[in-house]
Amino acid sequence: MIAAFPHAMPVEGLLGGLLIGLSAAIMLLGNGRIAGVSGLAARATGLGTGSAPRGMAAAFIIGLPLGAAVMALLLGGVEIRYPASIWPIALGGLFVGYGTRLGSGCTSGHGVCGMSRLSLRSITATLLFMASGIATVALMRAGGLL
Repeated sequence: MIAAFPHAMPVEGLLGGLLIGLSAAIMLLGNGRIAGVSGLAARATGLGTGSAPRGMAAAFIIGLPLGAAVMALLLGGVEIRYPASIWPIALGGLFVGYGTRLGSGCTSGHGVCGMSRLSLRSITATLLFMASGIATVALMRAGGLL
């Protein structure tokens, strides 16, 4: 355990990252499709026109929370804390959805799938995601919110 991060779980994080990379590779090599979650979610719900068959997109999206539920049952749950009000979550979801459309994909699509294909657009998007996240945390810490 790292002193600065008392709840850090580096082995679990490494294994999770390897599994995410493996699933993206299987999707790309096995089906010729990018495993970007926002595109698959849009296709599964009928809001987008991706190239993945709708059933495959739905199975992928349904598998995300199901996989998490199975792991929680096997390994024990995690502590989850939510704000007292639903509005910060709803507002954050709207911003993320808008940013996903504006950026032509989400962090999983650009960061995992696009960067592994050396896509300049995805590398740029991921650098901007990271810079925005770092700046947000710095501002929140400076404002005493973290």
